[in-house]
Amino acid sequence: MAAEEWQIVWFTTWVSALSTVVILPFGLGAAWLLARCQWPGKSIVETFISLPLVMPPVATGLILLKLLGRRGAIGGFLHDTLNFDVVFTWRGVLIALGVMSFPLLVRSTRVAFEEVNPRLEQIARTLGAGNFRVFLTITLPLSARGIVAGMILAFARALGEFGATIMVAGNIPGKTSTLSLAIFQSVQLGQDADAFRLLGVSVALAFLAVWGSELLLRRKRGLK
Repeated sequence: MAAEEWQIVWFTTWVSALSTVVILPFGLGAAWLLARCQWPGKSIVETFISLPLVMPPVATGLILLKLLGRRGAIGGFLHDTLNFDVVFTWRGVLIALGVMSFPLLVRSTRVAFEEVNPRLEQIARTLGAGNFRVFLTITLPLSARGIVAGMILAFARALGEFGATIMVAGNIPGKTSTLSLAIFQSVQLGQDADAFRLLGVSVALAFLAVWGSELLLRRKRGLK
């Protein structure tokens, strides 16, 4: 592949990985609350978190564009006070990928938390451990494989994101161009050979990520 194509692969890979790391603490918090707590309106929160899975990605991207643009509530504040732009930068790519992959991380992590026996947590509390220590020493280690599997799924989702990314960050060569956007552009320009090369890399990365997630989940269940 050409140097430009390697740059696209590298950019897509590291920004997808970074988006997964950024959403991890928020995903852990949301998943723990959904798995262990009950409160009025919980179903509304669950539905809101899952919306990016069922909404058209371009619709999610349009919402982000309105919020993060220079005239948006968040983007306007950042631009006016910190001279900090999000839209049409790599930061826009990061946020778009994080928002679109967040529901997968929460779903997988929530299932992992729910599979931890609450009695083990209660026993630790009776021995004097606080809630945070119980989470770090009991809940987190016992659900680690499920959490890692969720992270891998989130990473895989980020690798293939297209609609929200093009709305928030555009397709600027060398700055915001991801694998999905580059494949689309190559097809539009009739550069089928370039598109298929990038397609092969995209399929390989996605296959490895999903395979790794399935492998972790199968080992968690005691399967080979």
